[in-house]
Amino acid sequence: MEWMKSLQLPHVQCSSFFDYLLQTRPELTPAARWGGSLPAPVSAEDVQRGYLASIMHGTTVLGIKYDQGVLIAGDRQATEGYQLATRTMEKVFKTDSHSAMAIAGAAGPCIEMAKLFSVELEHYEKIDGVQLSCVGKANRLGQMVKANLPMVMQGLVVIPLFVGFDTKLGKGRIFKYDVTGGRYEETDYHSIGSGGKDAKVTIKERYRRNLPEEDTIRLALQALFSAAEEDVGTGGPDILRRIFPTMKLVDQDGVRDVEEPRIASMCDELARVRARQD
Repeated sequence: MEWMKSLQLPHVQCSSFFDYLLQTRPELTPAARWGGSLPAPVSAEDVQRGYLASIMHGTTVLGIKYDQGVLIAGDRQATEGYQLATRTMEKVFKTDSHSAMAIAGAAGPCIEMAKLFSVELEHYEKIDGVQLSCVGKANRLGQMVKANLPMVMQGLVVIPLFVGFDTKLGKGRIFKYDVTGGRYEETDYHSIGSGGKDAKVTIKERYRRNLPEEDTIRLALQALFSAAEEDVGTGGPDILRRIFPTMKLVDQDGVRDVEEPRIASMCDELARVRARQD
């Protein structure tokens, strides 16, 4: 076909797809797509009552290490201001064969960042022929969070939680970030979002190193239960509607979902235990 012969595609030498996007099509980055279309807030009151009140926000997500790797989980609720936006939001994403991330903050930019980061890792592997190391992946995500800083100034905060299995060290790792792109590794567990503090307190009380998989899943559910009881933005397991948190396990064999029937069974058990305690 003649049109295919005349099509000129740019020669890509950059191993970072995000850097390539910044150089060639900066208008397609999340910061440009979301930040450029919003007026700068005049005051904190404008932020709360104005456009941010109509933007969907995701809340509590967490990561916990266990004996074979690391678990990452999130509740399903999203809010718009003081209203419930959805009960079924997905906040946990597989990013490559041995890593996953969860997001808290403005939902639209968060989801775009998760998808773009997945493309970033796939692009690097295709260009260089090898996967990034676990720390290398965490650093790349930090660069993307840093590029989002102009959006933060307008109130569109995006905070990821990144987990991966380090195939060289043979263990799971957890990385958290601040809004400037600073990357910090957590030793055993971490949680972020509006209910992150409450979830973290529950994990701290019950956590011990080298927990088996089953106990780690149960601990994550207990933490989300506790966060939902204390934080209006966090949705715990919805027994009535059969809506449950999403979880992924990252170990030497890769990333796999925790099946919903398994989560549902544990949630029912925890609900019965709490009912007896009340």
